[in-house]
Amino acid sequence: MFQSYQDISDPSLAAHRVEMLRQRLKELQLDGFLVPRADEHLGEYVPAYAERLQWLTGFSGSAGLAVILPDKAAIFVDGRYTLQAAAQVDGKLFEICQLPQTRLADWLQRHARRGAVIGYDPWLHRMAQIKAEKEKLASQEISLTPLAQNPIDEIWQDQPTPPRGPVQAHPLKYAGRSAADKLADCQAELKAAGHQAAILAAADSVSWLFNIRGHDIPHTPVVRAFAIVHSQKKPELFIASQQLSKALREKLKTVAILRAPEKLPDRVKALAEKAAPVRLDPMLTPQYFAETLKQAGAAIVQASDPCLLPKAIKNSAEIRGARNAHLRDGVALTRFLHWLDCQTEGVENGALTGVDEIAAAQKLEQCRIETGKLKDISFDTISGAGPNGAIVHYRVSESSNAPLVGGSLYLVDSGGQYLDGTTDVTRTVPIGPVSHEMRRHFTLVLKGHIALATARFPEGTRGCDLDPLARAPLWAAGLDFEHGTGHGVGAYLSVHEGPQNISKRGTVPLKPGMILSNEPGYYKPGAYGIRIENLLLVTKPAPISGGERKMLGFETLTLAPIDRRLIDVALLSEEERVWLNDYHQRVASTLAPHLAPKETDWLQEMTAPL
Repeated sequence: MFQSYQDISDPSLAAHRVEMLRQRLKELQLDGFLVPRADEHLGEYVPAYAERLQWLTGFSGSAGLAVILPDKAAIFVDGRYTLQAAAQVDGKLFEICQLPQTRLADWLQRHARRGAVIGYDPWLHRMAQIKAEKEKLASQEISLTPLAQNPIDEIWQDQPTPPRGPVQAHPLKYAGRSAADKLADCQAELKAAGHQAAILAAADSVSWLFNIRGHDIPHTPVVRAFAIVHSQKKPELFIASQQLSKALREKLKTVAILRAPEKLPDRVKALAEKAAPVRLDPMLTPQYFAETLKQAGAAIVQASDPCLLPKAIKNSAEIRGARNAHLRDGVALTRFLHWLDCQTEGVENGALTGVDEIAAAQKLEQCRIETGKLKDISFDTISGAGPNGAIVHYRVSESSNAPLVGGSLYLVDSGGQYLDGTTDVTRTVPIGPVSHEMRRHFTLVLKGHIALATARFPEGTRGCDLDPLARAPLWAAGLDFEHGTGHGVGAYLSVHEGPQNISKRGTVPLKPGMILSNEPGYYKPGAYGIRIENLLLVTKPAPISGGERKMLGFETLTLAPIDRRLIDVALLSEEERVWLNDYHQRVASTLAPHLAPKETDWLQEMTAPL
């Protein structure tokens, strides 16, 4: 199976490791060091060798940063991970700081001496982050200094080696466009802007541009490669020769010059030979490239990754693939939900069901495997029973594994990677009779979900403009959730894709062809969590009866029942009931032909009109 449940966090090891790091920093005459969770491609998911933050602190979340000073240390996490960090990190060693309430520069100004020199690995930090932190720290004369060698790599004795697995061509029938066509558009944009080249560091950009996929990062089928795309000559693709078959090597040679990864520094420096600027995306490019180009005397222009928007706007083949993947995935999820209902049928409050979090996650993964099309899961399944469901990005392990108990809620957030699409879906289900409070909170979350799913909006609307729609019912009740409402999703790529998102920080206008999640939630610490997540496709502008302007909207791609037993129907408007009934009718009619008779009967019951 694709998911491991071994315990990967041990905070008891942190004290010795922090002391070793402090000793090494003393030898380097440094006053501190930054430890982000990142690899050289700055993606959300990283290979085992790059899990430096987890190795040092015990924290295993997908986003975070630690700072180590001679006598103090802190770890910074956002609202998704406050509960997890408290459970995994030794609070005596590290101050646990929540972003954005407490920021790195503010903490350093309070705790580092004036004139302190803080080291960092320039491969592991975004250009924008380093620039912002330097500006904030200037008043205290605290400097950030790039290091040629990461000191953690010097003391991590059993550090895994960087993976270099086989690379596959992504078939044109799924990609929809050839690499040559994509490159031509990319080069035309660079030429029009007067940029001699763009450096691509994001692994999903490189994988999308050259129509290649890999297996170096858990659950994310990208290739860990870099590229330099020139405006007027062949691009350079930096990838290890042993990762490519002879056939794929010859195919890639028709569109790019293939170079060993070790040649990248020299080729970056060579860009300084021309006066025309080199394009770097400050949000996606490691500071290493800015430092190297600057030292070589090259001109730098900061602009967005030229692959970012074309990758986010899915073409017709990718949209067709997404619909097919969601049909297949919906069948698997519905089969799982039916199985779970059979295991927990008749359970009373406080009674054990015989099912625990790991068993449930394994069954769901097995249902996806039985489609015969699953390449991987799209992330570790969040399988949260009762209080564990309140941990937004909970990862069940052998030590945390909890039983499903009568009278509680079970939250399962999961997805699949298929050649034709990437899925991500969350359902919350009752385990036996549940309280009125649970049903009320579930219904408020559902109201926000429906408000976003049914939104119509003009061109130019941003994610931050739509985010309040999903929160308004919760806000009216004095409630909220500490994560974004929606993230972009790739096409057999990363399950979390930019630049589009629906959140308070979502400033990119939504465009037809983008795929985003719709996942409002509510979390009561120590009690339960609720989240309802479907994926949405942004649709083309269309007229509205009686209106004056065409409006964009959403098509819901996910196909799976939303549990009727958790709905307080009295809290729904007529329009909300109509939407849910229509959605459930589509779910039933689409999935039923692919299910067994007992599963079909159950689905008809679960999707009956309110």
